[in-house]
Formats: sequence, C-alpha cells, structure tokens
Amino acid sequence: MKVIREEIIPDQGSSFKVLLTPGLNDTFLWHFHPEYEIVYVEGTSGTRHVGDHTSVYEGSDLVFIGPNIPHLNFDYGVRTECEQVIIQMKENFLGKDFLEIPEFAPIKALFNQSHYGLSFSGTTKQIAGEKLKQLPGLDPFEQLLSLLQILRLLAGSEHVEILNAAPAANKSLQKEQHRMDAIYKYVETHFDQNPDVNFIAEQVNLTTAAFCRFFKKNTRMTFTDFVNQYRVNQAKNYLLLDRTVSETCFAVGFESLSYFNKLFKKVVGENPSDFKRRYLK
Repeated sequence: MKVIREEIIPDQGSSFKVLLTPGLNDTFLWHFHPEYEIVYVEGTSGTRHVGDHTSVYEGSDLVFIGPNIPHLNFDYGVRTECEQVIIQMKENFLGKDFLEIPEFAPIKALFNQSHYGLSFSGTTKQIAGEKLKQLPGLDPFEQLLSLLQILRLLAGSEHVEILNAAPAANKSLQKEQHRMDAIYKYVETHFDQNPDVNFIAEQVNLTTAAFCRFFKKNTRMTFTDFVNQYRVNQAKNYLLLDRTVSETCFAVGFESLSYFNKLFKKVVGENPSDFKRRYLK
C-alpha cells in the first residue's frame, strides 16, 4: 500500500471544500494533498496519526494540517457514531497575496505553523467545533466569513500542541506505510486475543528487535502500549453499550480486572465505572 495523493476540488460556488462525516471508518486511508486541512471529530475516540506523530484523542479532536503531510483518516477503526467536519483549502484560496494583508499576519503565522501539524484543545476546540458544525448549513458567503473567524480563533489560541518536531512533508514512505497498514489491521482484528509482537514482526519482514525500533520511531509508543491504548478505546465503546466493567475487561482481551481498572484510569483519567456512569447519564 502506498501513500495516496488525494485530489480535492472546491465545492461549487466556493473557494474551498467542506466535507461532512465522510464515513471512512473501515478504510485505512494514509494520504496527503497540497491543500491545508482542518478536521473536527466529535463523539468518539480514535487514532491521531499526522506525519511522524501518533497519539490517541479522547471524545473529540480538532487539528490543522499543512500541505503534503501524510495523515491517517481520523475515523479509522471507529465503531461508534460520530460527527466529523473537514475543511480543505489551498494556500491562495482567497487570492495569491491574501496572506500578505497586514490584518492577516496572525493567520499567515498559523498557516506556516501548520506544516508541523497542530492539535487544539480547551475552549478553542469547543468554540471552533461549534462553528465548524454550523458551516454546512450556511450559504457560500456566510461559510467564508465563518471560516475566517475560525482561522482567526486558531491563530490566537493558546490551547495548541505542535505535533511534529520538524516540518512534516511527504516522504518516500511506501514500504513503511505498507507495514503500518498491516500492523493497524492486525491489532484491529487481534486486540482481544493477546497480539503477538513476534508474529506481526515476521509478517512485516522484520526481526522482533527491528520491529520494536520501527514501531517506536513511527508511533512514539511501544507495541504493548499501543495495543493497550487500542483496547482501552474499545473498552469505552463496550461501556457505552451498557456492558459491565467485568464483561468489558475480558471482551477486550485483559485477563486481570484490577490491571484493566488501573490501566483504564491511567489512560482515560477516571476508572471504568465512573466513565460509564458519567456518559450514560
């Protein structure tokens, strides 16, 4: 599998494109495009893989991705209903020199910083998320005004995390991403069966030691930590379906209820019973 160059055509009557819940949760879409992209996902937890950065988002996510940064679709592997709004725009979507206008200086800085991949949290994510959800219902002119307000909000935010230490760009990643695709799919189908690092290393033609180095470099996690985070995310889905904590623990592959409770609290910040009680309320 190779990294895919996605072709993006602006919406009719608009200078940018708005996508609403594309529904690619069963598709491993490792791709890049020359457009800037804002992604807002709400109502689920999943994997955030942008450039060389991999982490898990909880409940919702708001990211701004610069041009030609390889990234995974944010709903990959999600098994619950979620809402997703994606904005894709060229650097010159308002004209060749619009970023040179003095009033747009903060937005120009935001566009430059997006080459590292940016993740937003706190009130920025909350306010921008609400504005993004309203975009599809607006006429093209109102959409444009709202988009500028969103960009200004992101540009002035203090609730931002830079995802990559160096500007991320499209590299020759075909072999690496073929491996990552195989690893993701293996974990997805075997997370409840004690995934074997030696088996998957052999499947992607690496020794176990080389696989561990490769995986840590690409995800900043050990394989065991990644599997456990994936299990915890699946556990949240079970709990939201009103399964008991004990049923959930064993359904996602843990053999010890006390270890499951301890790890769940470490990853989520609260124990499974409190999580279930709070959300099912």
